[in-house]
Amino acid sequence: MTDATPPETTGADRAPDYDAMTRDIADVPAVEVITTVAVHLLSAAAVNLGLDKPDSEHKDLDEARKLITALAGLVTASATEISSFHAAPLRDGLKSLQLAFREASLVPDEPGQGPGEKFTGPVFG
Repeated sequence: MTDATPPETTGADRAPDYDAMTRDIADVPAVEVITTVAVHLLSAAAVNLGLDKPDSEHKDLDEARKLITALAGLVTASATEISSFHAAPLRDGLKSLQLAFREASLVPDEPGQGPGEKFTGPVFG
């Protein structure tokens, strides 16, 4: 079983096999877990920046700031552990989000004060 969803039970006395689910998670390499979480953060931040479609009703810069900061912390902390092969595209995506945030803000942050820049340093286009 590779899905995190507990298996359906057919009787009141049958419970999901949580031991098997735990073993499945233990078999997933750390780099895969880290990159999967990073992609989820990237996607959520993009939607909150309104990058999913023009005139997006989901635009929320406060939420985007939080997600970008979390992504920056994850990418910065894990870069040496997951190798440049995996970290480089995540850094590129992060920088794109940071620049998109700066562009979307009515009052742009000072260089070095934008979302995640305490981890990445100032971001310039």
